[in-house]
Amino acid sequence: MNSETMTSIMKARQVRKRRFVLTTSILIVMTIALCVAMLMLGNTIYPVKDVLSVLLGNDVKGATFAVGTIRLPRMLAGLLTGFAFGVGGYVFQTMLRNPLANPNVIGVTAGSSAAAVFCIIVLHASNTVVSIASVVGGLVTTLCIYFLAKGASFSIGRLILIGIGIQAMLNAVISYLMLIGKTHDLPTALRWLSGSLNGAKMETMYPLMIAVVIFTPLLMMFSKRLEMLELGEEMSSSLGVDTNKTRLVLIICAVLLIALATAVTGPIAFVAFLAGPIAKRLVGSNFSALIPAGLIGVILVLAADLIGQFAFTARYPVGVVTGIIGAPYLIYLLIRINRKGDI
Repeated sequence: MNSETMTSIMKARQVRKRRFVLTTSILIVMTIALCVAMLMLGNTIYPVKDVLSVLLGNDVKGATFAVGTIRLPRMLAGLLTGFAFGVGGYVFQTMLRNPLANPNVIGVTAGSSAAAVFCIIVLHASNTVVSIASVVGGLVTTLCIYFLAKGASFSIGRLILIGIGIQAMLNAVISYLMLIGKTHDLPTALRWLSGSLNGAKMETMYPLMIAVVIFTPLLMMFSKRLEMLELGEEMSSSLGVDTNKTRLVLIICAVLLIALATAVTGPIAFVAFLAGPIAKRLVGSNFSALIPAGLIGVILVLAADLIGQFAFTARYPVGVVTGIIGAPYLIYLLIRINRKGDI
């Protein structure tokens, strides 16, 4: 390889690196701006100085309760769940080499939802029990899907089809539970199923906060192997990747993030589905879009929540707004894949 070729390769790499850094920086700025907007906006609009004063622990008349007790937990819930859904969705889509292979489609969130609705409708359980059941339900469902799909050799197509089948079954269970539920339990279940930041409490977010802090660096360590899995089973193995071990670690990390996020806010529609493809388009090739996908997830959740609160005469949960945004993209993606002959 001559010096000119090496120089052109290095220049192209520098261009891609600058694109990655610039894109990630813009996403961080947008995330900070939305976090500030979440703290400032409401029935009463507080200036930045009052918000900062409350965050520093000072007592500001009116702002202390509104910002510290209501808006701060809501903002943190959106920040953490958006990041978890974005990262989890990106891991699934990249690992399974299919944009449709996100937790909403293959049954992971349906498992969490079914467990939570059962606790609300049948057991009349507390919020803590509902959150724990949601996490356990998501994990059990994912393990069932994974081991059913594994067979003699792992198959991406088999995993997606089994996941869609289990999702349909669990959605039928949810529908049945809603039919037999008592009238006073239904609003709670419906609010949970729609995905909402309303009533977010700091104490419910600590497990998710710990999971984000632990699993994000771990997923970053596995990011190179994750990108290799996108090349296919045989190519990944030839490059020295233990595909079964790597896939299991990635699935456990991603599912725990998604299940814990679902336990906090409910299944916010399409965030895990949209974040990865958007991040990949913005970042380009040669660099992992893991962190940008998490930031896109945060931006989607916080922006959708602000739209749901202030853009209409009535207030809508964040999951309703993300569903409106995500459904047309899903239709577009299905049409595009069908034209290519991939399904």
